[in-house]
Amino acid sequence: MTTATTTFPGLTTGTWAIDPVHSNVGFTVRHLVVSKVRGTFENFSGAITVAEDGTASVNAEIDVKSINTKNADRDAHVRSADFFDAEQFPVATFTSTDVRADGDNYIVTGDFTLHGVTRPVDLKLEFNGVNPGMGQGPVAGFEATTVINRKDFGISIEMPLEGGGAVVGDKITITLEIEAGLQA
Repeated sequence: MTTATTTFPGLTTGTWAIDPVHSNVGFTVRHLVVSKVRGTFENFSGAITVAEDGTASVNAEIDVKSINTKNADRDAHVRSADFFDAEQFPVATFTSTDVRADGDNYIVTGDFTLHGVTRPVDLKLEFNGVNPGMGQGPVAGFEATTVINRKDFGISIEMPLEGGGAVVGDKITITLEIEAGLQA
């Protein structure tokens, strides 16, 4: 996030490390046209760096091998070359390029890399504020969502259904629930 006119109230200068214990990186995707599969990534890291002028930037990594949809067979298939090709592309990354106010919330634009393909994405961000924490220093909370098309990232497997539609949809909704702590 690098727009001089947009800052987050109470988010002080420094590096705010994402706390994976108190954060969640999740997604939903259409399944069999009529329902959704939900999943999470168990391993991820990142930081929000706030400059002296109050502007912020974000860098994050997701270990795509850590996918968990509560079905081991499906998880193994999604890790395979049919989808993530996690052996060749083990990490998805996000690097912010801009932030702008959107009413009481924000739009964070950045470069998202998945499956070896980098594309710009917009995250709709809600800043939940800063809390003094519980003896380990202040923490900040954020919630963000974006929708990507898997085919835009080279994940183009087709699994058509006999009656029309596909086993897995093209649109993926990514949901981030982030708690970050100010590093000393």
